[in-house]
Amino acid sequence: MNFPTFVLILFGFFWLISPAIAIKKSYIVLLGSHAHGLEVSAVDLQRAVDSHHKLLGSFLGSSGKAKDAIFYSYKNHINGFAAILDEEEATKLAKHPEVAAVLPNKAKELHTTRSWEFMHLEKNGVSPPSSPWRKAKSGRNVIIANLDTGVWPESKSFGEHGIVGGVPSRWKGGCTDKTPDAVPCNRKLIGAKYFNHGVIAYLKSENLTKELSFIVNSTRDYEGHGSHTLSTAGGSYVSGVSVFGSGIGTAKGGSPKAHVAAYKVCWPLHDTGGCFDADIAKAFDHAIHDGVDVLSLSLGSPPAEYYDDIIAIASFHALKKGIPVVCSAGNDGPSMATVSNTAPWILTVGASTLDREFQAPIELRNGKHFKGSSLSGPLSGRKLYPLITGAQAKATTASTDDAMLCKPKTLDHSKVKGKILVCLRGDSSRVDKGVQALLAGAVGMILCNDRLSGFEIIADPHVLPASHISYNDGQVVSSYINSTKNPMGHLIPPLSKVNTKPSPTMAAFSSRGPNMVSPEIIKPDVTAPGVNIIAAFSGAVSPTGEPFDNRTVPYITMSGTSMSCPHVSGIVGLLKALHPKWSPAAIKSAIMTSARIRDNTMNIMLDGGSPIFAPATPFIFGSGHIRPTGAIDPGLVYDLSPNDYLEFLCASGYKEKNLRVFADGNFKCPISSSILNFNYPSIGVQNLTGNVTLTRRLKNVGRPGVYRVRVQQPEGVKVSVKPSVLKFKKIGEEKRFELTMIGAMANSQIGYGTLIWTDGKHFVRSPIVVSSGFF
Repeated sequence: MNFPTFVLILFGFFWLISPAIAIKKSYIVLLGSHAHGLEVSAVDLQRAVDSHHKLLGSFLGSSGKAKDAIFYSYKNHINGFAAILDEEEATKLAKHPEVAAVLPNKAKELHTTRSWEFMHLEKNGVSPPSSPWRKAKSGRNVIIANLDTGVWPESKSFGEHGIVGGVPSRWKGGCTDKTPDAVPCNRKLIGAKYFNHGVIAYLKSENLTKELSFIVNSTRDYEGHGSHTLSTAGGSYVSGVSVFGSGIGTAKGGSPKAHVAAYKVCWPLHDTGGCFDADIAKAFDHAIHDGVDVLSLSLGSPPAEYYDDIIAIASFHALKKGIPVVCSAGNDGPSMATVSNTAPWILTVGASTLDREFQAPIELRNGKHFKGSSLSGPLSGRKLYPLITGAQAKATTASTDDAMLCKPKTLDHSKVKGKILVCLRGDSSRVDKGVQALLAGAVGMILCNDRLSGFEIIADPHVLPASHISYNDGQVVSSYINSTKNPMGHLIPPLSKVNTKPSPTMAAFSSRGPNMVSPEIIKPDVTAPGVNIIAAFSGAVSPTGEPFDNRTVPYITMSGTSMSCPHVSGIVGLLKALHPKWSPAAIKSAIMTSARIRDNTMNIMLDGGSPIFAPATPFIFGSGHIRPTGAIDPGLVYDLSPNDYLEFLCASGYKEKNLRVFADGNFKCPISSSILNFNYPSIGVQNLTGNVTLTRRLKNVGRPGVYRVRVQQPEGVKVSVKPSVLKFKKIGEEKRFELTMIGAMANSQIGYGTLIWTDGKHFVRSPIVVSSGFF
């Protein structure tokens, strides 16, 4: 037999056996919602599991094979299962009339004390009578849960001090973790569960067996992210908290007397986000069944159609049970059109600064000073040290660009030793640049922003004395070093400073609109503090996470929309305590329409991601910075029911099969529907070529009153509102109005305006964004 003939026979053999060795992957099969009654029995739950086995068994050949393939049955509220299937099986299953969707089990990423005084919940550590903390009893009896990396139960933020009474009788959850590293429950931390079948299924299907060792069967937080976010939302009062001696004060969450629960869905993986859809869906199903009041998720993925987005799907099921879901917007700014978690039933949160800075000034020998930021230790002595850039210190085998970024193995020790090294932000983590500087022998580091990072500077717990400066300041420092024969400088020890101006400013990293899925829905919805936030940390990891860093700290600063999200979750907890009958949409409206867009200099908030520190827009801050004192008494709200959201999906072109992943049963779309008339608290109109009229409804949630309209018109657009006066005689009364826009805007022009309804006390504010073309 000649060689070509042998190859053809061998190829034919493998072609014949290929179905037997088809690649298996993990998928989520969604069937819609369960129709259990108010009282769900074990028999009901088992019936749901059996139905999943029967359905999949009809494709695989037997229920036994289906049982082996299924690793999760979603049996409480979400109806579906997660299973190991090959592509052909998944494709066939998706065509079954009972199946609403088959989604690959994809990974999502984490969006990684002064806050509350900055938002006027307290003054000098005391809550005034008007404070939402006073009015809502600090969130007493509310249950706030997060889906994250778990919880460090020994943190004082999760202690029982301040908790009045026992665990709410409606609570069905608990601390089910029975491993050696188990998380114990108390009257504060009332729930702890972990979900890892999804990540394990993914690792096995991708042959990443080495990564399996990082998956520990415990709800305990070995990364710190989950403890930080959960304590920000609902941590107890803890006095005397600081980070390396800076920012001393009392740590507390937005709802400090709330109960909290941790659902661990995120796991430490090296090359991908460690929060898998199958685990997220299972955690949602448990949390809804357990009886949480607020769900907080500081994680996400690039925007996708809602029927392909497990967070959008699962959060809709929570919405139907009256549970608000708050999510981070993402950390992909300052690029536009990067915002994630864009479903209109999710409260999406961007990130902005506080009026507190951890200042670490830089002094050059030529007398120039620069305001930097850091939480590192001080340089020894008061003397000046030689300065060198990463580019000047590059190793012979490294590129100039990589050395300027201070990447591993790019720096020459003989050039760096004893000097302050200047590194450029980007590609690698900020803290790792300090690690490389230390390994190369530097005594300190100056971290300069790249152009995209603009004015955003962050206080990190660097492993050596360091300071982080803005892009413009970095240009000056680099110019000085490159033009001076013996450049010298000094790093002044970090010091906490409050009442800084202007603040808030939008963080450069905060993801921005427009919304790539539903452009008329302005996202993010609001912004909240997300830069240098002090909150609880894990005792199992160092502040930097580096192997040689042996430090442990009970509290740490972190930055990201991961940190801003739980600030809003905590405020939602207060609103749930104060107004338990409000819908998630009403709570969202109250937060959005009471938000502020001006900083503490009374100017429009600035964009830290802009090289010229330009004013931010609704595509960056949404409706504005949250204002809890206004949210507890908004006067009027734009309310929405689950059916309103389904009609929105109809108007977006969703078919009956797409809707089944959200709806209870088969939802019939109305004959006509319009996204423009969707009762959202913000107003977005694209492709305005003449005139357009849209409608909104306002519900009175305060005293009877007369509200009059005010409009700040977008440039080039005339806006009229009919009627211009709304009279409300009782709580719960709804009134409708029409808003008409007429304009001939220039090509590619985007205009920004404002609609306000006011009775003299309340100011119900909505941003208006209009474009001559598509956003």
